[in-house]
Amino acid sequence: MAIFRSQGVRVSTGLRGWPGSRALFASGAWAAIVLTTGCAPLLAPPYAADYETLDRLEATRPGKVALARAEPTGADDKVNTVRLRSARLVSPSGSFAQYLQDALMRDLSEIAVYDPKAPTRIAARILVNDIDLGVINGTGRMEVEFTVTRDGTQRLRKTYRAQTAFDSSYANIVAVPAGQAAYPRLVRALLREVYADAQFVAAIGR
Repeated sequence: MAIFRSQGVRVSTGLRGWPGSRALFASGAWAAIVLTTGCAPLLAPPYAADYETLDRLEATRPGKVALARAEPTGADDKVNTVRLRSARLVSPSGSFAQYLQDALMRDLSEIAVYDPKAPTRIAARILVNDIDLGVINGTGRMEVEFTVTRDGTQRLRKTYRAQTAFDSSYANIVAVPAGQAAYPRLVRALLREVYADAQFVAAIGR
């Protein structure tokens, strides 16, 4: 059973797993409550991996990698709060930098290359993190600087960008839950760009 918690409000959706339309339904139900009460922020739904992309990355035979702490983590930093018109979208991990780091760790663990003691280390800094609900069409935009080092020597420093689109509306009751559900897809699109980049693959190679 999926439970949403935010500032003392508890809502049971009765759904498991967050696949596809279930995630949108659950996020929509929660957004409707927030829009009605005008209080608690919305939580970004859990990240879900792109397994086809991970399969391609695994096929390149990457070496073991560790993760540095993703930045920025400050609650006051603008990238750690996403505005959905009058609503606020926040990370269930405490910051969107931590959300990104958790997504990276999950992906790298999925293909058995994550090792916190590895000499190759990936650091990420979020530069842009935005969901624009628009009127008819919404967009997501994310920019993250990745740095890869091995034994303290820099092997890569590069900014990756992703942009996504989704159906929206002038009506908040439709647009806000659509923007909420779009966030994990934006992170997935950004990481897809990273994993498919030949320079990143070379930087984490054996």
